[in-house]
Amino acid sequence: QVQLVESGGGLVQAGGSLRLSCAASGSIFSINVMGWYRQAPGKQRELVASMTSGGGTNYAVSVKDRFTISRDNAKNTVFLQMNSLKPEDTAVYYCNYQNLAGTTIRVGRAYWGQGTQVTVSS
Repeated sequence: QVQLVESGGGLVQAGGSLRLSCAASGSIFSINVMGWYRQAPGKQRELVASMTSGGGTNYAVSVKDRFTISRDNAKNTVFLQMNSLKPEDTAVYYCNYQNLAGTTIRVGRAYWGQGTQVTVSS
């Protein structure tokens, strides 16, 4: 089992910044991927950004150049620095963890955090 605890959401004006954090604990495998997904009302959950334990990153096109994902592998923590926020970034943001086989193949169960609300006002 893996537990994920998120923090850092909130209300911000358009153009502002927020930083999300997610700490993983429990049965952490050394080769893994952690990331952030978001779900806006009436929409499907979508990938925002992910980062492997080896440092590989993946971003949604809509957030590239505005958001930066980073990790502290020693603390099993992933961060999402969100700059130049837009009203369309408003959503519940979920932390995600999954083990990897090799460098990119997800295996086993995907774990999710409880979600943190990010609201961007215009």
